[in-house]
Formats: sequence, C-alpha cells, structure tokens
Amino acid sequence: MSSEQVKPIRLWTHTNGPNPWKVVFVLEELQIPYEEHYIEFPEMKKPAFEKISINGRVPAIEDENTGITLWESGAILEYLVETYDRARKISFEPGTAEYYHAKQWLHFQMSGQGPYFGQAVWFYKHHPEDVQTAKDRYLKEVRRVSGVLDRALEGREFLVGGKCSYADFSFFPWYNLTLFPWYNMEVPGIFADEIQFETEFPNTAAWIERLREMPAIGDTLSRRVATLKN
Repeated sequence: MSSEQVKPIRLWTHTNGPNPWKVVFVLEELQIPYEEHYIEFPEMKKPAFEKISINGRVPAIEDENTGITLWESGAILEYLVETYDRARKISFEPGTAEYYHAKQWLHFQMSGQGPYFGQAVWFYKHHPEDVQTAKDRYLKEVRRVSGVLDRALEGREFLVGGKCSYADFSFFPWYNLTLFPWYNMEVPGIFADEIQFETEFPNTAAWIERLREMPAIGDTLSRRVATLKN
C-alpha cells in the first residue's frame, strides 16, 4: 500500500489523557495520515462511541484501509507498526529477540507504568480525601518503575536494538505529565517536588530528554500546548 493510497486513520482522542499521545507519536513518526476526533468524557460513555470503544475510553482508531477498529493504546501501537512500518523504522523483524523485547517493554508500560502512574495522579490530584497511605504506595511504584528503566538504560540510548522504537514512545506521555514541565509551558510535573528525578534516575531522565528532542514528540507536544491554550 503506497502512501498515496492510504486513507487517513480516524483517531479518537482527548486533550488531557496521556494514552492517546503515544498513538500520535507513532502516527507522526511513520508519517501515516490521520484525523483527530476529540471527545469529552461524558460522550465516551454513550452508545455511539461505545460501538467504537466498548470500554468507553480513548484512544481508539478506525482504519478504513483495513476495516479494523481498535481500542487500547498498546494494541493500537502493535497494529500500527505491524501494518505500516514495513521499513522497521521503529519496530523489529518478527521472530528476532528485539521483536519480542519491544513487546516486553510495551507490556511493562501497559501493566506497570500506566496503572501505577495513573493511580498516583488520582490520589495526588483528584481523590476527594487526602489518603497519605495511598499516595505513598503509588509514589513508591513510580520510583520502582523508574528504577527498572534506569537500570535497563545503563549504557544505552534506547530500550531495544540501539534505536528508538515504539516501546520508547509508549513511556513518554506519563513522564511528561508527572515529572517534567510540559513542553514550552511553565507547568511543573505533578510529582516534580516529590522526586528529584534527574538525581535519582539519571539514565531515565537523559532518555526522556532524548525522546523530547525527536520531531514526532516535540512537534506533537507543541501542538498539544496550542490545543490546550485555545
């Protein structure tokens, strides 16, 4: 399928949630045409959208090129690289060790980083009561996950195969939300005062900065800032 033949993928997204942005990074890096459809949370729970994402969450995609509709960001990333990354720009040849290692890190992001960072944000920012034990528990998990990455990134620029892959992209949005100032905005990360990230996890911090410099991420973050300001 040539790029001229590819119809835009419809991406259902939201301005505030981190998970849709990892999908955007991959779409941008692979130069896959797409259309963003922003939807507010109440609309996600209505039957019209639940026909697309039965879980009532974003991201979700509808791909007219294949007739496939998908929800869950990890599944979407795997679908995009397996369907469109023929040159293996951000993925790896099936059957190789790197192919499975990238999946390993994506699964760790989905099962480790996403849920624990999400719960930490909830108890620090949104829970109606101050539950210190919950805050302590989930901040400890933020540190644990970051420590795993820091050890893995010792002497490496990226997680797998010596190049930036979809696995690296998948981790960035939660870090951008929680521990680093938003791109070109004077908004500190939610846990910036709790964790001295560059000191505690120098390898992970340097990796995040390398990712931030990539056009697929940097340009996307700039656009996100413009969206939030409008």
